[in-house]
Amino acid sequence: MRSQSSPKMMPVFNELRLDEELTDAVIKFQDVEFKVHKNCLCCIPYFRSLFTQWSPPEDRVYELPFTSAETMKIIIDFVYTGFLVLTDNNVGKIMEVVDYLNYEELLEACSDYLITRLSPHSCINTWKLTSKYYLPKQCSAAFSYILDHFEEVAFSGSFLELSMPEVEHIISSDSLMVRQESAVFESVVRWVSHSPAERQRDTRVLLSKIRLVTMDSEYVWNNVLGNELVKQDGACMSIVLRATRLQQLILLTECGFTGINDPLSRPRLPPAILLAIGGWSGGDPTNALEAYDVMAQRWTTVENTMERPRAYHGSVFLDGFVYCIGGFDRVEYFNSVRRFNLITRTWMEVAPMYHRRCYVSVSALNGLIYAMGGFNGQTRLDTAEYYRPETNQWHQIASMREQRSDASCTAFQGKVCGSSFCFTNTQATPSLLGCRQSWNYCYTKHSVSDIIDFYSQQVGGFDGTERLRSAEAYNPQTNTWVDAPPMLTPRSNFGLEVIGDKLIVVGGFNGFSTTFNAEFYSTTTNRWTRICSMNVFRSALSCCVISGLTNMETYAYPREALPLEEEEEEETLLD
Repeated sequence: MRSQSSPKMMPVFNELRLDEELTDAVIKFQDVEFKVHKNCLCCIPYFRSLFTQWSPPEDRVYELPFTSAETMKIIIDFVYTGFLVLTDNNVGKIMEVVDYLNYEELLEACSDYLITRLSPHSCINTWKLTSKYYLPKQCSAAFSYILDHFEEVAFSGSFLELSMPEVEHIISSDSLMVRQESAVFESVVRWVSHSPAERQRDTRVLLSKIRLVTMDSEYVWNNVLGNELVKQDGACMSIVLRATRLQQLILLTECGFTGINDPLSRPRLPPAILLAIGGWSGGDPTNALEAYDVMAQRWTTVENTMERPRAYHGSVFLDGFVYCIGGFDRVEYFNSVRRFNLITRTWMEVAPMYHRRCYVSVSALNGLIYAMGGFNGQTRLDTAEYYRPETNQWHQIASMREQRSDASCTAFQGKVCGSSFCFTNTQATPSLLGCRQSWNYCYTKHSVSDIIDFYSQQVGGFDGTERLRSAEAYNPQTNTWVDAPPMLTPRSNFGLEVIGDKLIVVGGFNGFSTTFNAEFYSTTTNRWTRICSMNVFRSALSCCVISGLTNMETYAYPREALPLEEEEEEETLLD
């Protein structure tokens, strides 16, 4: 790694140093001497005090017993050249010395190097170092890495050497990313078992920080209650039994964690959040913006009073912004594009498309936004264009082979695809099993989205006679469509997105009325499950998934937990 911060005069001073000219101080380490200029080393607070306050002006030789000659040479070279070569072997030693010297610039350069080298095996040591030397930005980055990669970090040797408060701090975080909460329990068991004589009494404290209620109930009964560390501690048994009662209470509620306010049931923050934007509600377009938290299984309303209502539009998430593209508001067919800043929660208008597009298909691929087909108020379109955010310009591209309106598309294996068409035209896909393939004839509304293991899914829609709940899955490896489990509710003009292994559908028209209900398909269970309904019933909405924001928690369902209240009578009985 190289860092450069020297003023223009430093090359001159470095040349004088190398020629041993005009030097007025010697930094000595046993038999090794460095001839330097006091004025240059005064950029380091320690040396400035040493030269001006702690020793007479006439002194020229200064012995430093607290470091090695090799490390001091690296530091002096950096002062004179502004260049620094760091390695995994020397960075720790340099940080220790520059911290003693109070040389903040070099300390930050070292810590920045460590952040670029973060891995599941190094992140804990980096977290400790940056905390020790009070480097809040770097410490936060290292801790975030631990939380984001916890399942790998928990298997490292460094994790087993953490102190109890450090483990507690990590597993208490709402931002801890785990696919299953059972991974947290198993990491605690490994940590305690590494040194059981000293750590067994810590089990009860750490267990109370695990979101036991969010685990599979069968796992809690078999693996948690059956664990020897738990069975041997009455307080641990009390905590787990409390969790099982909360699980039973939650099963009786309509929407997941409603009314449950306990640290054992407090869900972690989600890695991604689904946004449902606009749509048609009660005979008019709406500007309603709602966020779905997959971990809390709840919707929250995002204030959106300044945005114009629209329906039959498209939306994509790209580089921290949500783009709403085209659409219709009963009066106007839009070619306009609005961009939502997820940090400031403000909208701004960006460059308009070449064509007005209602019922538009949109997708993001390789940093570009594609808009295809749609209806301009007079005719169905076969035209396509893409938007480049850095230049704020739309560019027209080759038209599709057919007119398409009320369709949907997705980025799939480096291509923009929609059922029987593939935008790059380098791969032909077979026809669907049902008539959803002819959306330009029966004006079918269905959705396409990536699913894990390179599968693509077609869901619901309208076949010209009735709304559908059927689903089909495309396997590109065999180039075939197969029937998939049908939805619980028939619907068209709905929103669809993927989070993890879940294909989530929301709202739409069921053939009789507009709905606000939602459900998801899990590739793990191979079945559909009903989830909490939106606050606003609507069809013709658009959805996108947001992730990686610094303020993700502001779009998540509020997590306000109360201290765990121990049930003293039960704990005494179990002890």
